[in-house]
Amino acid sequence: MATTTNYGWTTPDDTALVKDGASAIRTLGSSVDTTTKNLNPETTLGDISFRSSTSNVNTRLGIGTTGQVLSVSGGVPAWATASSGGMTLLSTTTLTGSATTISSISSSYKQLLFILTNITPDTANAALRITVNSNSTSIYGQIALEKDGGSGTTHVENNATSWRFTTSTGLRNSDTLSDGYIYFTDYTNAVVRKNGYYGWNYIGNGNTLCAKAGNLIWTDPAAITSATFTLSTGSFTLGTIKTYGVS
Repeated sequence: MATTTNYGWTTPDDTALVKDGASAIRTLGSSVDTTTKNLNPETTLGDISFRSSTSNVNTRLGIGTTGQVLSVSGGVPAWATASSGGMTLLSTTTLTGSATTISSISSSYKQLLFILTNITPDTANAALRITVNSNSTSIYGQIALEKDGGSGTTHVENNATSWRFTTSTGLRNSDTLSDGYIYFTDYTNAVVRKNGYYGWNYIGNGNTLCAKAGNLIWTDPAAITSATFTLSTGSFTLGTIKTYGVS
């Protein structure tokens, strides 16, 4: 008996004498019906199908649940819970003494964000400085736009021991109007140099409005696991740092 090219349905040979046409049609129809069902196994609203390992047979994948995304598991399509995004609060730290270290920073995220609020020293004109991983030997590079009172400048600094987050007037010790952020990208990568961005606003000594914003670079290609916040003189009387992991 002859068969079709793609699905192998049985048909009469060209030279055959068909004695029972109804039977031949039923046989062919049954083959078409079986193949069509194999190629279209969906049974429920929202089902989809994909090619299985068996030739000319598809596999039914039932509809997923709200919020799931189509993924791949074991080489076949599968519904999966979407990866969470946004920020996760890792810790809240109160600044005390002349230096405070945030240690054991989780390595489970893509970016790292510090939110600084109410940074206040007990000594006027103190400068806020930051090091990472207790490393005071690698170069800390910094390019920033600064506003110090009524003047604005571009500040470039390469310092072996830390980044400086104040302009020349330093922090004032009579209020709590010092706030900012520091954002590191790819902070767990142990091969590339670390890059960051920051913004900083405060009232400087002498009642001047000061601000800085710019880029950071740390030349040590180590994953960031801790950060130390220090003052050039005196101790912290107020200040909170919230550490976030960003997916």
